[in-house]
Amino acid sequence: MNGSRITAVGHYQPARVLTNDDLAGMVDTSDAWIRSRVGIRTRHLAGPDEPVDELAAHAAAKALAAAGLAPGDIDLVLVATSTAIDRSPNTAARVAARLGIPQPAAMDVNVVCAGFTHALATADHTVRAGAATRALVIGADKMSEVTDWTDRTTCVLVGDGAGAAVVEACRPGEEPGIGPVLWGSVPQMGNAVRIEGTPPRFAQEGQSVYRWATTQLPPIARRACEKAGVEPADLAAVVLHQANLRIIEPLAHKIGAVNAVVARDVTESGNTSAASIPLALSKLLERGAVRSGDTALLFGFGGNLSYAGQVVRCP
Repeated sequence: MNGSRITAVGHYQPARVLTNDDLAGMVDTSDAWIRSRVGIRTRHLAGPDEPVDELAAHAAAKALAAAGLAPGDIDLVLVATSTAIDRSPNTAARVAARLGIPQPAAMDVNVVCAGFTHALATADHTVRAGAATRALVIGADKMSEVTDWTDRTTCVLVGDGAGAAVVEACRPGEEPGIGPVLWGSVPQMGNAVRIEGTPPRFAQEGQSVYRWATTQLPPIARRACEKAGVEPADLAAVVLHQANLRIIEPLAHKIGAVNAVVARDVTESGNTSAASIPLALSKLLERGAVRSGDTALLFGFGGNLSYAGQVVRCP
């Protein structure tokens, strides 16, 4: 196989929007405080009858339609999520059932905020190895279900949503559309971002994550560009995990992507964990901020203090 490419994307967000002023009525905070600390204005929240697999299936259906494919054309479903409550059937199997995909390999990938870029690399490797021809790669999280809504340090950050990409084998002679992945982790700092306990709850050491992301990750992200043979200045877009605007902007600057559109979807969606990168990429394409064929750096980081990034060609 020559490699793989992203042929379509799609995204989905629940209808309910929670503003900063709404949050100020729930906990001791304010719109000005939230905007100054994390840059978030609004976030979308799923209802109790909207499980993670439903969010994922909506986004995946849009990506399938954009690719002009039928459910039977898909032979691999990968869902990056860390908020699925049930262990079996896994989220990928439930998405396949919702969409009517007949006999796919179906796996969940739990690398929290870096989950989508890990799953995208896994799909690329699988297609390159000839074990799949067309894959659905989905990032979906329902962070509202693992959030303590009385904790003002975390509840102001989160949102729910999903984003999806169709990954297909390249045509003969076609250049790969998904570059080599650069991935890794800092296990000894894994407790800096957590979803644990019974019931599971999201918690983090905000300052530790901020320092790590803004100081340690820029050279790693530049190495992802080097592996793809792309200069950061030649990137058309940079789509980082949408954790916090105060992390995104310095990180994008230090990468050296001076001519790139920088995704800032965190302002209207909050931190949607594994959903944030495909959600933001899909929105950039939908509004024409980037075009088909443009190069974009996708770079996920956070939970487990894991990271993964690759340069892709936009569908």
